[in-house]
Amino acid sequence: MATPDPGVYISSAQMYQEMRSLHDAVTRMETKLDGLSGQTTTIADHETRIRALERSRWPLPSLAALTGLAGAATGAAALFLR
Repeated sequence: MATPDPGVYISSAQMYQEMRSLHDAVTRMETKLDGLSGQTTTIADHETRIRALERSRWPLPSLAALTGLAGAATGAAALFLR
């Protein structure tokens, strides 16, 4: 018969070191998140400005299409009205 696998042994010191490492990582993340919480107004301001820019650009493609149609109509009229 084969001897049973004794498994993995993790000492108390190793477990404590892992817990301290995890605690330090969570503390760093909390610090970064606290720094980001003050930027919500900045993000909202950027969002508002981007929306305003998007609203002001919509007539440009329409004007380009109308200009193209007007040019085509002028060309056709000049061709047929000779």
